[in-house]
Amino acid sequence: MIYKTRRQGVLRMRVYFSAIGIAVICAVCLAESGSTTTSKAKPLAVPTFHCLGVYWSPEQGAAEKKVSIQYRESGQDRWRDGLPMRYNPVENSECKADYRGSIVNLNPGTLYEVALQLDGTEIRTVFNAATWSERFPGTSVVTGESRNSTLNVTKSGTPQGYVLYDGTGCTIDTQNKDDVGIAVRASYIILRGFTIKNVKEHGIRLFSGHHIVIENCDISKWGSESEKGWGKNYQAGVFSNQKDLRSVVIQRCKLHHPSWDSNSWAEKHGESTHPKGPQTIVFWNSEGNHVIRYNECWSDKDHYFNDVMGAGSNGSYRGFPGSDSDIYCNYIADSWDDGIEAEGGDQNVRIWNNYVENVLIPIANAAASIGPLYVWRNVSGRCYSPPGSSWDMTHGPFFKMGYAGGEEWMTGHMYIFNNTIFQANDEGASGLGGSSRVIKHCVTRNNVLHVRRSDGCSISTGKGVDNDFDYDLLSARHPDGHEQHGLSGKPIYAPDAGFNFETKLGNFQLAPQSPGYDQAVVIPNFCDIFTGNAPDMGSNEAGTALMTFGVKARFVPPENN
Repeated sequence: MIYKTRRQGVLRMRVYFSAIGIAVICAVCLAESGSTTTSKAKPLAVPTFHCLGVYWSPEQGAAEKKVSIQYRESGQDRWRDGLPMRYNPVENSECKADYRGSIVNLNPGTLYEVALQLDGTEIRTVFNAATWSERFPGTSVVTGESRNSTLNVTKSGTPQGYVLYDGTGCTIDTQNKDDVGIAVRASYIILRGFTIKNVKEHGIRLFSGHHIVIENCDISKWGSESEKGWGKNYQAGVFSNQKDLRSVVIQRCKLHHPSWDSNSWAEKHGESTHPKGPQTIVFWNSEGNHVIRYNECWSDKDHYFNDVMGAGSNGSYRGFPGSDSDIYCNYIADSWDDGIEAEGGDQNVRIWNNYVENVLIPIANAAASIGPLYVWRNVSGRCYSPPGSSWDMTHGPFFKMGYAGGEEWMTGHMYIFNNTIFQANDEGASGLGGSSRVIKHCVTRNNVLHVRRSDGCSISTGKGVDNDFDYDLLSARHPDGHEQHGLSGKPIYAPDAGFNFETKLGNFQLAPQSPGYDQAVVIPNFCDIFTGNAPDMGSNEAGTALMTFGVKARFVPPENN
């Protein structure tokens, strides 16, 4: 049996008028004015290209009641199931609703109907929401020229017409005389095609603004020396510390080779051995609703990053990347600490289809204070041992887990589906949380958790609260009482499996004789389209295309693939 969904003879309504500014407004307005509902509470939808963040606080909400989600493209007859939302009010103004969740794998520029039902009651609401269009409306073009000083961007566009700053073929090289290559104080703009290098602080700094697109740029050689040859902490290819920053798209950019190195865990930078130094993307406590996709972030052994992308305030209700943000189809490599540091609020943060290697921890999630955080179909490659550190494992975990600033921040839910720890020559990551880190409010399904050591842990056996680990392929230990449907063993991959740096293509499909082949569980909206009798465990379903990462990648929702 082959389970699949296809559109046949159905009118598809594309919303090309709605670039990212208008789509957000339309989603909210339609949710309020287009509802047919028995609930007094109004839902909220916050879109990106491929996802909708959904928020609802119905009367009678309670911990024992989930909210069921169904959705369909406008004009279709058939409803599809989403992943149910769990009740999780967080007493903070950053928390947008009692029930929070995401609908993923959607088509850009498309109008959807969404139905929410409070389980065990008659309370229901139906509303419309549109995803972002990938066509940004433009009304004017500012043609760039090569220069040796900062380009100041101050002319804003409108939701109906973005200003395109076209830097195709242009190089901004300040010869380390200016702090930034491009300084942005504008909204509804597109920065395209600039090459930026030799700046003292940041390649691009967003001083103010919103609805900013940065695409096809090449940024290198940024930052200044701090001490003993180390770069200054948090200087970045793209940087902002504006709390009202929102709706930034960074796509098809190459962010590589900063001017200075970061220290490893065996080297002191100031009074600490914690890595400090340059990063590719840093957003401090922004409002969020960002998309970071199709980028290549890498360096060399003498110019490693601190984290590849991230910021601070990990123990907080904001952090990086900000609520309703997506990070997908990127190639991420070469840091002494985290590849993606998604820590803090993690309210409807979604991370998928990334390849991360040559880091200590591919994906950091300590802690998720609001949630939910969704992490699916990512692949970790080679990860190194942290020399001289106080870590409780001999090499970094795929997911950090644990907490920053105290366990009181571990209040958000996390969903980890269909990820792959790829072991080549026993150089891959360890499992979730290493051997003993704290894990709370986490659900796993369909992951390949193949760790280096058979006496290690595929999932931390440390303190755990409100976790549900099951249907994973595990090569080592896991907490007692979990994985009733999990498989013990090691994956066997199809021929020519692995990642190609030159093409940024990866083959991580399981062979038919492998444990986990046709043995995964269906997950509504995340893993419900497959070949064979059941889904495969891991990131790359057998019989589908190779996984693509970086500037040539393009995400195609599974039903269209």
